[in-house]
Amino acid sequence: MRRIRNAKIVATLGPASSDLETVRRLFLAGVDVFRLNFSHGSAADHRSRVEIIRTLERETGRPIGILADLQGPKLRVGTFPGGPVRLEAGARFDLTLADVSGNTRGCSLPHPEIFAALTPGVELLIDDGRVRLRVDECTTDHAKTRVLVGGDVSDRKGVNVPGVVLPISALTPKDRHDLDTALALGADWVALSFVQRPEDVAEVKRLVDGRAGIVSKLEKPAAVERLEEIAALSDAVMVARGDLGVEMPAEQVPAIQKRIVRCCRRLGRPVIVATQMLDSMVASPVPTRAEASDVATAIYDGADAVMLSAESASGRFPVEAAGMMDRIIGQVEGDPLYRQLIDASHTAATAGNADAADAICCAMRHTVGLVHAAVAVTYSSSGATSLRAARERPESPILSLTPHLSTARRLTLAWGIHSVHTRDVTDAQDMVDCAAEAARAEGMADPGQAIVVIAGMPFGTAGTTNLLRIATA
Repeated sequence: MRRIRNAKIVATLGPASSDLETVRRLFLAGVDVFRLNFSHGSAADHRSRVEIIRTLERETGRPIGILADLQGPKLRVGTFPGGPVRLEAGARFDLTLADVSGNTRGCSLPHPEIFAALTPGVELLIDDGRVRLRVDECTTDHAKTRVLVGGDVSDRKGVNVPGVVLPISALTPKDRHDLDTALALGADWVALSFVQRPEDVAEVKRLVDGRAGIVSKLEKPAAVERLEEIAALSDAVMVARGDLGVEMPAEQVPAIQKRIVRCCRRLGRPVIVATQMLDSMVASPVPTRAEASDVATAIYDGADAVMLSAESASGRFPVEAAGMMDRIIGQVEGDPLYRQLIDASHTAATAGNADAADAICCAMRHTVGLVHAAVAVTYSSSGATSLRAARERPESPILSLTPHLSTARRLTLAWGIHSVHTRDVTDAQDMVDCAAEAARAEGMADPGQAIVVIAGMPFGTAGTTNLLRIATA
């Protein structure tokens, strides 16, 4: 079975979607990659969900991707033993490193790294920006602030410090333990939260050591400022609009989303647009028209994947949400304007910055259009060739053949790729025969139709893409 669409769907598993039947229905409704949110659930919960996904994979004979999303640092105020307090605009409110009881005059902020980064004029956001403070005076363990936007504050509400790079690793001790768990369970992708700088990505890449792809979640202004460096170092990127919308003015988020998608397309990095895409479907069987337009916009921009969070993890209509997302994508990709926009926004590899694989994939894109090929077939050991082909956004679907199941699973995230785990090939004729057989077997080409095949010689060696062949299915 294959999707008759290019963009992919990522769905989060949770209390509403943790049994085999629901996961099966989600997959049949259109989900390509399942997300395990390590902010919630135990190791046993995640292990059970992985077992369900792999059981489904064996049943369907299709590779299914698993994305393990690490929690990252959670910055929170202390406690208010007397219950929630209301802060009035203009009032003074003190923050201290000491363990004190919170009240209307101040509270504990048990994070020395925040105090180390504060300067007068910096703003702090509490409870997703519902309360806003401005720092007037500060030391390494105390800050006098003024309430800019008042509201209620209660125990352990989250704190954001927009516009400041905090001296803190993106990996907490909990994240390191969860990372070990995710890799032991065979996660195909690991999503890194709280990325601020390229060094955060480099740190987790050293730990993962190629055992999974790294998705950098862009949710802080500091990360957006270093977008090019972070995207180049990552294997994929997620536009985490929830925290972006807290730390930056909401009206800036759409433009930032487009900028991130465009950057990732140019670099050939899969990009996921996430957070509140069909949020009303947590409680309703249908989305708002604005939400449908939001999903459609991401597809028109050429995003590799769109993601369901609470909609599939804890909502009342997880399968309906996946089906709706599938139908929106199909509707957009069937619009003639979609192809025009994808072609108009395509950025070709530039002379001096391209290698043989870039040249072959660029030629593939043009060849597919000239000969009206039914499918472009890629042979890829590591997945790099298939990702380069996806970067070109060809008119035909991409049939990615790989002898490594781990590679086939990882490629389920990328635009246009139908990933198949198959045997390795031995010579050029075997390559053509295997490509034609697979194209027919997967329903991607009829006998006699043209197919375009790209591969590398010698066969079985990663990073050697140097061959393009026009063949017949």
